[in-house]
Amino acid sequence: MASSKAEREFHRKTAAMAFNRTWSYLDKKNRSPADDAQMLHLAHTSRYHWGLVGTPRNRAVGDWQISRVYASLGQPELALRYARLSLSTCKKNGLAESVPAAYEAIARAYATAKDTVRAEDYLAKARQLLDKLPLEKEDRRIFLGQINDTRRLIKEL
Repeated sequence: MASSKAEREFHRKTAAMAFNRTWSYLDKKNRSPADDAQMLHLAHTSRYHWGLVGTPRNRAVGDWQISRVYASLGQPELALRYARLSLSTCKKNGLAESVPAAYEAIARAYATAKDTVRAEDYLAKARQLLDKLPLEKEDRRIFLGQINDTRRLIKEL
């Protein structure tokens, strides 16, 4: 069934709001168990709504964010599942500019599982692809920040 313009706009706004609120929890120091639950619900809410009205890129980024949430919750299996979904969406839809983020998510999932060898391997893949992409300066800075965050996580193991 086709959605009305108002329904599509509702889904877009809800997806974006939930995505941004998820980041506020990811960035929060000393989250409570209730914060963790809210963060997880928001990430899945965002992805659900992007699944209804978003582009393949929105869906890939949504799965990437869910992977990051699961990694922050210490659940490597689920983090890896959603990182691989993100990568699959990128590859199926020719989203070369998002593949480094998917590789970073896979690296983070492996780091969460304390598998530093695989984590380093996927982080290297992310960096190699990032170096080849013609990205705007701000996008490159964001990707490098994510890669560096994951590198620090690996070094802490």
